[in-house]
Amino acid sequence: MAIEVFNRYENKYLLDHDAYLRFYSDLLDYMELDDYNKQHEFYSISNLYFDTPHNSLIRTSLSKPKYKEKLRLRAYGVPSGGAKVYLEMKKKVFGLVNKRRTGLKLNEAYEFVRTGIEPAFQTYMNKQVIEEIKYFLCRYELEPKVYLAYERKAMFSKESRDLRITFDTNIRHRRYDLGLEFGDHGELLDTANLWLMEVKAENTIPLWLSRLLSEHGLYRTSFSKYGNEYKKTVRHRNERPALRPQPTPTPQSTITTPFMERERVLYV
Repeated sequence: MAIEVFNRYENKYLLDHDAYLRFYSDLLDYMELDDYNKQHEFYSISNLYFDTPHNSLIRTSLSKPKYKEKLRLRAYGVPSGGAKVYLEMKKKVFGLVNKRRTGLKLNEAYEFVRTGIEPAFQTYMNKQVIEEIKYFLCRYELEPKVYLAYERKAMFSKESRDLRITFDTNIRHRRYDLGLEFGDHGELLDTANLWLMEVKAENTIPLWLSRLLSEHGLYRTSFSKYGNEYKKTVRHRNERPALRPQPTPTPQSTITTPFMERERVLYV
């Protein structure tokens, strides 16, 4: 069963390709690949981030408060209407990240965020997390804002599963086709295509990892995928991004994205 509640510290590092290869090679003495990555070099993650019409959540986050929160819908690969996805609420308090998520079917997740009405309970759902997200939806008027996707390689410590390191590459984004089912296309977030490494630990990192980071000259940085996308796409356009037309679903599609039915324009 997938872990649905996380409490951990997350430190981020940006690496060019050569630095990634060198550091990854040294990590193999202490860490092993995620089970999926033992068979595949990467796995694809796609996310749909929600925010208010005035981008309140990401603007607050970029001001670096002691407490911040966000809501996103995550899938592995490109899902269909009946596919299982994860609706995730992520909070950060004094550097400690708390992530709570529940499994949902894709259309269930769309309808839940659109209406704020919790879906009929199913065994693949986390009822407590559903209630918490329902309260979150009561506090904010949310709409889909941005799609973000990337390829990931994940590793776990050979000594403890509490230490996890991930490498994300080919980070791409779009503010049109705002549905996970519409494909994983988008513009590269960083044309240099750097690697984003995240060190995730419930407690302090081990001494061997601290030593490796120092030997490789790697230092923590503040990097939010959604935050950098917002600064690149919206802030630099004076909060007035260009509208993109909504594509017409193919006749074979059986998916209805409920946000399309709302009267106001969402795709900004």
